[in-house]
Amino acid sequence: MRIAFSLVAFLVVLFGLYAANVAVGMHVVPHYDGTIAGLRVSAPVQILRDARGVPHIRAASERDAVFAEGYAQGTDRLFQLDLLRRFVYGRLSEVLGSATLETDEASRTVPVRAIVERQWAALPQHDKELLEAFAEGINAAAAREEKPPEFRALLYHMDPWRPQDALAVGFATTLDLIDSWNDVAVRTGREPLSDPCYDAPVTDGLAAFEARKAPCKVTAGRVAMLLDMRPPVGSNEWAAGAAHTATGRALLANDPHLRLGIPGVWYLVEISAPGYHVAGASLAGTPGIILGHNEHVAWGATNGTVASLSVYDAPPALDASKWHDETFGVRFGGTAKKRYYDDGRFFGANAGYGKFTRFVLVDWDGYRHPESPLVGFEGLNHANSMDQALAALRGYRGPTQNFEIADTDGRVAYQLAGAIPNDPLWATGVHSAAQIPNDYPMLPFDALPKVAPSRDAIVWTANNKMYGAGYPYRLSAEFGPPYRAARIAQLLAARSTYDVAYFESMQMDTLSLAERELDADILKSASGRSYPRESWQSRALVNLAKWDGRFTPDAVGASTMYEIRLQLARTRQGIVNAMLGARAPGANLLDAVKLDDKHVAAMSKPWGTTGAVVVEHPLAALGLSFLNGTTFAGNGDAYTVHVQNYGFSQSFRAVWDVGNWDAGGITIPQGECGLPGSPNYTDEAADWVAGRLRPLAFSTAAVDKAMVHRMTLTP
Repeated sequence: MRIAFSLVAFLVVLFGLYAANVAVGMHVVPHYDGTIAGLRVSAPVQILRDARGVPHIRAASERDAVFAEGYAQGTDRLFQLDLLRRFVYGRLSEVLGSATLETDEASRTVPVRAIVERQWAALPQHDKELLEAFAEGINAAAAREEKPPEFRALLYHMDPWRPQDALAVGFATTLDLIDSWNDVAVRTGREPLSDPCYDAPVTDGLAAFEARKAPCKVTAGRVAMLLDMRPPVGSNEWAAGAAHTATGRALLANDPHLRLGIPGVWYLVEISAPGYHVAGASLAGTPGIILGHNEHVAWGATNGTVASLSVYDAPPALDASKWHDETFGVRFGGTAKKRYYDDGRFFGANAGYGKFTRFVLVDWDGYRHPESPLVGFEGLNHANSMDQALAALRGYRGPTQNFEIADTDGRVAYQLAGAIPNDPLWATGVHSAAQIPNDYPMLPFDALPKVAPSRDAIVWTANNKMYGAGYPYRLSAEFGPPYRAARIAQLLAARSTYDVAYFESMQMDTLSLAERELDADILKSASGRSYPRESWQSRALVNLAKWDGRFTPDAVGASTMYEIRLQLARTRQGIVNAMLGARAPGANLLDAVKLDDKHVAAMSKPWGTTGAVVVEHPLAALGLSFLNGTTFAGNGDAYTVHVQNYGFSQSFRAVWDVGNWDAGGITIPQGECGLPGSPNYTDEAADWVAGRLRPLAFSTAAVDKAMVHRMTLTP
């Protein structure tokens, strides 16, 4: 008994020490002031911080600047960096246990480590030196800063950051953006390429969009796209040349849509060194700027949603020598093993979802010809002109993106860039094993859709079909629904002159054109039909009759529309016929909808409640919800320019007044720092909800005025 009591007492003390250690971590505040000596820099480097903790780096060389960027990221985002690295390499289970083993196994389907090593070998020496400096900066911060609470809670130490790890973290975004083998495997070949009723291809221009005034016939393909309930992953961008702006300068807006999380995927920074001055959003774990501007050009991007790989059914017999075992460390569970296939041209994958899986071989340029997309972004960072920016895109081989460029001469341009196989199947399905000898070349850069640079140009994309009639290539199995792009084009057509404030207001727009039309169809189809006063149908019709098509937080009709569309999507039997006949006499669209009590209750609440989203920390899945961020009201949906519902949101909003870089600005949903004890953990949430951009100081005078912290790194 005495031994048992002593053991319990020891465990209580041990748990108390553990809890105290985690509690200390919750109050850790990053060091933003003072001098840190003994670092691998050639001369003193200053990291100036503004009120929201955004670093402004002043260095005597680009290498020193990138070291400081690594130091800043290591100070603010150390656990995020390690978690991203573990996710890409399939090593989460080493610290999180068996709960993440399936995720690790999926991550290693692609031989990431081998690809990253080949990317590293292909890099120019200058780029290798920058990645080495970035890694040294992260490791210097890890050695000097207090340990974040996540490391304390999970009781582990971070391995040193390798230069190649930045390539791996960038690879995570690549895998997230490509059209995956899982999607290809479940396609039927009947998916709609787009909804022609709302097509808004940028290559046709704004005048062509405005000229299409006639009503469009509802088709089965359009119904399928309207009932697409996939998560609202996407992005918006638009830009106007100087001929259309109040200032006589070009304007560019960009807002990528991703799953909300804390900390967010983007890390804001402004960096100045001789011959190098950039500002905007970097991806945590990578150096430089991914989306933003330098002194001469600004750039934005949206995912191209085009075919990126070819998928084949595996032949009956595969080369046995090309299989290998991967070993997974599982905390508290020893090790696990899984077999994988890769032969230099193909890698094998169990493709599909749930029980609808099949073993396939994947032919992907990113595997066969590894080249880091960071090389292309490095070219954009250093571009001194529109021509140099477009030249950088010519060599870009990352996930295919719609790039928009704006320069200080007042010109804007659009260019699709990335590796696209000229595969006649265009990812609409899986090739038979007998077709494996085929080797589809990449489309040449000059054949990709574009809009030439001009002061008179207006360009926009939102993951939609970007080309019009006459373009010779399909490019995609199915583009993103065109409804956001159509609304952007409509808002651009509503004005002849633009300014930062108007672009800022566009990013907050919550009108869903297609769902407003569906609302009218539902009301028309139910006209003259009598329902019991307390029935859900009667209440739904009242809600929809009052609704203006906007997914605002106070809109009950928005919740009603979402629930009806959700049930239409889930109950496919007879849906297409019901919707195609919605305008016919006697047709009633509500007859195709079945709502249970849960969805009836949701239908009657404001959209702010129905579509509310908690900004979750990655460890919330393990029950550590005390690290979560803000709870945002539902505001916008998948078909509106502003997106904030069901776990997804704009991941930043930026508008650049090109050449007047201290104007405009960029805002993220939460805060710059990933330490919950920091005042910059969620400090941007109020501006985010209000739709306010926060300036990102660029000129020396603006940085000096905004500065509230100064840290100096010395040799």
